[in-house]
Amino acid sequence: MHRIAVAPGSFDPITLGHLDVIDRAAGLFDELHVLVVHNPDKSALLPVAQRVSLIERAIADAGIQGNVTVTSWSVGLLVDYCTDVGASVLIKGVRSQVDVAYETPMAIVNRNLAGVETIFLLPDPAHAHVSSSLVRQVSGLGGDVSPYVPKVVAEYLQQPH
Repeated sequence: MHRIAVAPGSFDPITLGHLDVIDRAAGLFDELHVLVVHNPDKSALLPVAQRVSLIERAIADAGIQGNVTVTSWSVGLLVDYCTDVGASVLIKGVRSQVDVAYETPMAIVNRNLAGVETIFLLPDPAHAHVSSSLVRQVSGLGGDVSPYVPKVVAEYLQQPH
């Protein structure tokens, strides 16, 4: 049985915690789709195409093994994408009980809508305090984000835009 999973997120930008979850998920499934999705509740820093490119480069630089595809999705339900690619599992990185409380209702609805299960993975504790919004804030104020993001992201954020 070919096991396909989808790891969705805004990844604005991808952090070392995201990369850790992607690495471990890639080892658990035959195929992993890292899916950049638009979160209407957030104001994006990076265009979707740039996020996809940075994720692909970060995965390559980290030497992550496995059948990993990075793409984006902006129309329809997340479970529609899962159905389209034959995925039966969503991977969600959770840093705290706050994330679990936020993700649980969506996990239940995704299971009810399409039979897609959700697996919560904890990031390495060294990265559990880092969020993309924190990285955006620190970067926007001129701070060094290199301890929190892949090198390719830190370099991109240091460039004038």
